[in-house]
Amino acid sequence: MTGTAAIARASRYVPTDSIYRQNTPGDRKSKRSAARCDDGARVAQPRRATLARRWGAPTTAPVRTERDKMLAGELYDPRDAELVTARARARDLCQALNATREADHDARRRLVRALFASGGESACVQPPFFCDYGANIQLGERVFFNFNCVVLDVCPVRIGDDTLFGPAVQIYTATHPLEPSLRRRLELGKPVEIGSEVWVGGGAIILPGVLIGARSVVGAGSVVTRDIPPRVFAAGNPCRVIRALSDEELAR
Repeated sequence: MTGTAAIARASRYVPTDSIYRQNTPGDRKSKRSAARCDDGARVAQPRRATLARRWGAPTTAPVRTERDKMLAGELYDPRDAELVTARARARDLCQALNATREADHDARRRLVRALFASGGESACVQPPFFCDYGANIQLGERVFFNFNCVVLDVCPVRIGDDTLFGPAVQIYTATHPLEPSLRRRLELGKPVEIGSEVWVGGGAIILPGVLIGARSVVGAGSVVTRDIPPRVFAAGNPCRVIRALSDEELAR
């Protein structure tokens, strides 16, 4: 599938004031629905729920979609038709991106812009690259992905400016229930956030719900299971803070 073909695939009712305004004393319906005040005066009592139903205004909260549940970090059904279509779109865009040649700068830029929710104008992505939806990945300026990175973005993934990912970095927001009966049909996720000017070494794995602070460095092969504060070097499995980064190191 060509890049152009992959990209190509890829009123709310507001009640008027007249519905809820009080009826005039001359209105027969107003007279029937009027009530007596303590001083004997008649005051119109509009029947809002009845009028809303009559005019078609919604009287109940809208039904939440599986996509809504997914993005909120709740249990959801990944077989939902809307989600299946969205994943197919991302697969097509990734396949088209991964098929480009190094000289295909314009095609890569169009595909990256179409794939990500933001940041595609300046991001540099070395194919192959893989993700679930793409639309849930929000990039800052000049983000760099080296070869063979994977982002499972069932929940939002937010990445700050000038952050670098080495080869084969994997970012997971997706997880599964521990109970087997639920795991057979439902999934859930937790968002991941990575600050600006972070460097994540090759082969590192970032697990659901993790926050990595700005200007930190994560060592190659680390498994990041918990939050990493700003301006530190962290490494290991599980990843832990090794030391703080000095002002001199950060200024280089």
